[in-house]
Amino acid sequence: MTSRFDDLQELVLKEARKDYSETAIDLFMNPRNHGPMEGADGFGKVTGPCGDTMSMWIRVRDGVIAKASFTTDGCGTSIASASMMTVMATGRTLEDASRIEQNDVLSALGGLPTESEHCARLASLTMKAAVRDYSSSRE
Repeated sequence: MTSRFDDLQELVLKEARKDYSETAIDLFMNPRNHGPMEGADGFGKVTGPCGDTMSMWIRVRDGVIAKASFTTDGCGTSIASASMMTVMATGRTLEDASRIEQNDVLSALGGLPTESEHCARLASLTMKAAVRDYSSSRE
């Protein structure tokens, strides 16, 4: 027997699947790498044009992002975009991670509705800010 909550959740997910991929829904409901990172080597914080603020932390070992994490006060699409960005950046060199653009995040998420695409750009810009912070602290 299912509860009313389960029925409601399934109804909401059914509606969400009309506009969002399973990947985007999963990353919103089960974000990867969420939360501040103690002892991070780099930090970036960016506020997007919609007012969402995103923060990212990176830990770097031998020029490679060993770990990345995020927080955001934004919507589910911001959460999914930031989560995907941290997944994509982990294991890459700083240079490669800083080349991840909005379209790369959108593609990895299986696309987003046009009105939400800016969230993928915010994730890209925030990772670039974290990489810049790391690089500037090493100069």
